[in-house]
Amino acid sequence: MSGFVFNEKPIQIERGEGAYLYDDSGNEYLDMGASYACVPLGHNHPAVDTAVREQFDDLTYVQASYPVQSRTDLYELLAETAPEGIDKVWLCNSGTEANEAALKFARSATESSKIVATMQGFHGRTMGSLATTWKNKYKKPYEPLIGDVEFVPYNDDDALAEAVDDETAAVIVEPIQGEGGINPAETSFLETAREATTKSDAALIFDEVQTGMGRTGSLWAADDSGVVPDMITSAKGLGNGLPIGATLCRDWIAENYGSHASTFSGGPVISAAAEATVSTIVDEGVPAHADEIGGDLREEIEAELGDTVRDVRGEGLMIGIEVKRGSNRLLKQLALNHGILALPAGRSVLRLLPPLTIEREHVDEVVDALVDILGEDG
Repeated sequence: MSGFVFNEKPIQIERGEGAYLYDDSGNEYLDMGASYACVPLGHNHPAVDTAVREQFDDLTYVQASYPVQSRTDLYELLAETAPEGIDKVWLCNSGTEANEAALKFARSATESSKIVATMQGFHGRTMGSLATTWKNKYKKPYEPLIGDVEFVPYNDDDALAEAVDDETAAVIVEPIQGEGGINPAETSFLETAREATTKSDAALIFDEVQTGMGRTGSLWAADDSGVVPDMITSAKGLGNGLPIGATLCRDWIAENYGSHASTFSGGPVISAAAEATVSTIVDEGVPAHADEIGGDLREEIEAELGDTVRDVRGEGLMIGIEVKRGSNRLLKQLALNHGILALPAGRSVLRLLPPLTIEREHVDEVVDALVDILGEDG
């Protein structure tokens, strides 16, 4: 039986532990995709599980106009760990909602409408977020979407500077494009975005739905670049597998956000999961570990595979391997022949987004599997 939206894979997952998933036949899989970066601490992490169970026993849900300690703690933690000057937090349920809010906040705060986005970018599947997503295959069935969106080539400083004008409400950009093929932004491109938006009184939005929570080797990819935006959007790994999103804002955005709201904004149980996730990532130095292990993994792939692949790129444990043939065939072989689950990023890029807690033995396991499979093509 298939779901209405998703075409289900022929592996029924029953449980998870750390970096591994187990199917209904007891087979073990090394999870090198973490369900699109959603479990940075691995499956069934004790700190998150304990926080959720304790909060569930006390209070499952109350609407966000009533303060609860778990939500307050999360607000304070996100404000404390965000780049300097970003200290207001709005909570929601997913990455696309976080981006939808950011776009609405930008239009309300600036009283302008134009949004500048990037080619190959992906920001979600609701109507506003989808309008700023590049590929027509995602958008075509739902058009017309919101208007006044202009796309510029990723990492083209001149095109970006020219596109941002006095009618611009926001520039939205991923510090590393995920769905677009694991493409890191040049620092100069982000600096140009900051300079252009400041000059035009527009908002700069960093979509960190995939790059945040330590994945690139810092808690936020913004920390790596030294560029501080006006808003950061987060989701995926924020709740270590539970559904939550967040839009982090500067004061001038928060003061003029309009009337945006959400019934399930920051539910107590979800907030407890997110607070436990973020505090564990920070307290245990997970970003630094991701930076070290990710560097080892990229170096080993480059050393062992050489010209067998076109490119190896990324930061931390957000890695793209551009192969010479279709990535789907490679993904199938990894899963069925080597018990490794990974992800695509377009037709020719294998995407690795494992739990940030993987160790050296996992690096060796993945590299050996890739050498075995790609060596068959050599």
